[in-house]
Amino acid sequence: MAKEIIRCPWCGTDPLYVKYHDEEWGVPLHDDKKLFEFLILEGFQAGLSWRTILYKRENFRKAFDDFNAEKIARYTDKKVQSLLADAGIIRNRLKVAASITNARSFLDIVETRGSFNEYLWQFTGGKVIKNEWTSLKQLPARTKESDAMSKQLLKDGFKFVGSTICYANMQATGMVNDHLVDCHRYKKVK
Repeated sequence: MAKEIIRCPWCGTDPLYVKYHDEEWGVPLHDDKKLFEFLILEGFQAGLSWRTILYKRENFRKAFDDFNAEKIARYTDKKVQSLLADAGIIRNRLKVAASITNARSFLDIVETRGSFNEYLWQFTGGKVIKNEWTSLKQLPARTKESDAMSKQLLKDGFKFVGSTICYANMQATGMVNDHLVDCHRYKKVK
């Protein structure tokens, strides 16, 4: 008889959510473009469930030119109107505008500091923060690291980057390992 696979309870049994949990969430990410994509998607997720974003992620990739920051930074009012008419994404004017602002800020960071990866990972000292949670109730919504990240991102012109959004981003991109200790992914990403 096959051994039961234990997962973090938040992913439930939804196949897309399980796949995301098993293959992406918490895996240390160091690619500038993917880090930018996650930051934009986390901003769109504010006030919604991550499941909603996952089901629209491919639509977001198409609508936002595969998260090409150079293209997004040059979006015109006409492009913004087409995004706001696109039922495949979250049609929120402030979040769409923030994505354009964030693309410009991202490009500034890459130009002045050389790497968005190094810029973000500085808040964990370049290492994964390894937590040892046994219950979802123990997971914080924010930490001193996410507070520092949020403060710096805001200072550098980013929008929709509050501490809670930054912590969710840190979890998703593997800056912190918040898989519960009994989850089959905990040791694999540790």
